[in-house]
Amino acid sequence: MDLEKIGKFIAKLRQKGNFTQESLAEKLDISNRSVSKWERGICLPDANNMAKLCKLFDISYNELLSGEKLTTTEYARKAEDNLREFAKIETAQNKKFLLYENVIGYMSSIASITLIFVAGFTESLPTWARIILIILGLASILIGSSFCVKIETEAGKYECQKCGHRYIPKYSSVYFAPHFGRTRKMTCPKCHQKSWQKKIV
Repeated sequence: MDLEKIGKFIAKLRQKGNFTQESLAEKLDISNRSVSKWERGICLPDANNMAKLCKLFDISYNELLSGEKLTTTEYARKAEDNLREFAKIETAQNKKFLLYENVIGYMSSIASITLIFVAGFTESLPTWARIILIILGLASILIGSSFCVKIETEAGKYECQKCGHRYIPKYSSVYFAPHFGRTRKMTCPKCHQKSWQKKIV
């Protein structure tokens, strides 16, 4: 996906529609810095802004992501190319999120162990201070694990071992499921069978 080409296409559409970067930003209810980043090929608009741009300039998502107006014959080929590119971007993003999950998990575990260790082995601390440190240690691991499960739930999909269906489960299903690593025992919403389901990025 050529971000620079998409950016130039957005700039061309904007100019053709007699918009400045500021007036387009105002129309989309965003900062003009965002419009500038799109046009310089730094990043893509998010899904919500893509929809607004397509509606405003009377173009399809496929044309926006191709960075040009398309003929009927080009349309199907470009659609396939754009879907492949989106799949690559989504996979890279999911891997990044799962890396964040590891970092948060390790940091909250280290913080929790440190606080509880200090509470248990520092004899000069009064009882109330020990209690506070233990509570903070438990809160640290609880909050950290909640964030980790939230990230894991939304990054990638789980695959049912019975029917092969891939899906994003509810947060509560993931949180309370027995697990080892990123494999969890859950009920598939398609076949309704319980199995050990692996995280697929």
